[in-house]
Amino acid sequence: MKKINKILLFGSILLTLGSFQSCKTELEDRYTDPEQTTLPNIPAFFSQILNNSRLRSEYWHYRTFILMHQAKYTQTAYFANENTMYQQSDSYINDYWKDFYSPGIIGVYRSMERSYNNLSTEEKASRDLYMNTAKVILFDQASKLVDNFGDIPFSEAGSLPLTDVIKLGKFDDQKELYTLFINGLKEINTFLKTAKSTSEFNRADILNSGDLTKWRKYTNSLRLRLLMRISNVDENKAKTEIMDMLNNPTEYPLVDGDNNGDYSTGSQDILLQPLKTFNSSLLDALIELPSYYAPDYMLNTVLKTANDPRTAVLFDKFGETVNGKFVPNKEYQAMPITFTTAQADAQFRKYSVIDSATTWINNKLPGVLMTATETNLIKAEAQERWGTDAAAKTAYETAVKQSVGFYYYLNESSSNNAKAIKPSSEVINKFVTESNIAFSGDKNAKLKLIGTQKWLHFGWLQGEQAWSEYRRTGYPTLPAFPVSTLNGFQRPPVRLTYPSSEITNNSENYQAVRSKDTRDTKIFWDVN
Repeated sequence: MKKINKILLFGSILLTLGSFQSCKTELEDRYTDPEQTTLPNIPAFFSQILNNSRLRSEYWHYRTFILMHQAKYTQTAYFANENTMYQQSDSYINDYWKDFYSPGIIGVYRSMERSYNNLSTEEKASRDLYMNTAKVILFDQASKLVDNFGDIPFSEAGSLPLTDVIKLGKFDDQKELYTLFINGLKEINTFLKTAKSTSEFNRADILNSGDLTKWRKYTNSLRLRLLMRISNVDENKAKTEIMDMLNNPTEYPLVDGDNNGDYSTGSQDILLQPLKTFNSSLLDALIELPSYYAPDYMLNTVLKTANDPRTAVLFDKFGETVNGKFVPNKEYQAMPITFTTAQADAQFRKYSVIDSATTWINNKLPGVLMTATETNLIKAEAQERWGTDAAAKTAYETAVKQSVGFYYYLNESSSNNAKAIKPSSEVINKFVTESNIAFSGDKNAKLKLIGTQKWLHFGWLQGEQAWSEYRRTGYPTLPAFPVSTLNGFQRPPVRLTYPSSEITNNSENYQAVRSKDTRDTKIFWDVN
C-alpha cells in the first residue's frame, strides 16, 4: 500500500507542477497588457487574486489544511484515531498564512492599491470596478482568517508592495475587523448597483465572467453570512441588518437560486471553475492521510436514517475482492468513529468511501465560494429567530432541495465517468417533507435541523465554514470525539494558534495577542 501511495504521489507531483505552469501560462496569455510588457497592471493583479489556490479545490489546500484541521474538528471527514490527530501542523498553517500575506491575496491587493493611487482621477474611475470586486474576495478570505485565528494583521499588513517600506502590521481586533467587512460589503453593494462592466473586466474576471449581478449577489450573501455569525454576540445588529436585507430583495439581491429548489447550480452559485489546462484532482489529498473513508455520524446517523438522496453522490458502498471478483457491500455504512487505526486497517473494505465522481477524483471540481443552499439556510435561521415560522419552513425546504441539486451537479459535471442519476422532483420533495429532516418540532428543534443541514451541506469541501458554524451553533450534536493521549492536545481546539513564523517575524506586535494565543481561546462570536 505504501509503495502504491508513493507511486501515486510522485505522479501527482509531476501533474501538479505541469498544471501550475499551464495555469500560469493561460493567465499570462489572457491578461498581460502588451503595452506594459512586464509592468504591473490592475486587471492582471485582479486575475491573480482570483487565481489564488486557496479559492480552488486543489490538492495542497485540502491535504495540508482542511483535512488535517477543520474537517477533523467537525467530523466531516474520516481521520485516523492516533495521538497527534488534534495537533495542528505549524508548517502547513504557515503555508496557509503566507498564501494570504506574502505575497498572497492581501499582498496582491496592496499592489493594486499602489497602482490605483498613482492614477489620475479619470483613470481611477475606470479601475473602481476592479478595486471593489477584489475587495469582496479580500474580505471573504480575511474573515476566514479571523474565524480561524481571531485577531490578525490587516490594516497595516502588506506595506512593502504598497509603499516599498517594510512595516510589520499590528494585530487588528477581530470584532472591529468584522464590522469593517460588514460595512464595507454594504458600500460595495451600493457601488455595484450602478457599475458597468467592460470587455476588459470580463476577460480578467475568471470567477464570474464579468457578471456584475452575480458579484452583487455574492457581496450581499457574504455580508449575510458575517452578520449571522455575530448574531449570538450582537443579536440586535444582526437582526436589524439581516431582516432589512431579507425584506428588501431588490436592494440586496442574494445568491439564493431565485428561491427555487430546482435552480441552475452552475450559473447561479459562486463557483471558481478550474482553468481549462488543469488536470489534477483531490485523489492524493484524500488517500495520503487517509481521509477517503466515510465519516461515522454523517453517513450512519444523518444520511442513512433519512434515506437522503445525496448519499449516492457523497459516498460509494465500496467492497471486497472475492476469488478475483469485486463484490460491493450491500449497503452504505461508515466505520465507527471509535475504531482504532488497527481496526480500520483490518476492516476498511467493509465500509463506505467518498464518492469518486463527485469530489474525490474529479478534475472539474470547482472552488466553492457561495451557494444558494447556504444563503437559504441563513434565511431559515433568521426567519425562525426573528420572522415567521412559515417563511423559515419555505427557506429551509428550498435550501435542502438546492443542496441535493448542488451535489448532483458536481457529480454530473465531473470528469469521472461514474455518474449517478438525479432522483425525480417527487422523490426529493418526499424526502424533504416526510423524512426525519422534515421541518417540525419546537424552535430549538428547528434550529437544530437548520444547523445540521448546513453542516452536512458544507461538509469537508467547505471545511472552514463547517467549523465556524459548528462552533457558533453547536450543531449538529456530534458523538464524542476520540480522546488523544498527547498532553495538551486531547481534544479538538476552538481556534488555530498563530504560525511560529509570524510569532518570530512579527514578535513585537505579537506581544499584544500572546495571552490569547491558545487553542482554547474562543473567537469573539463563539459564545455557544
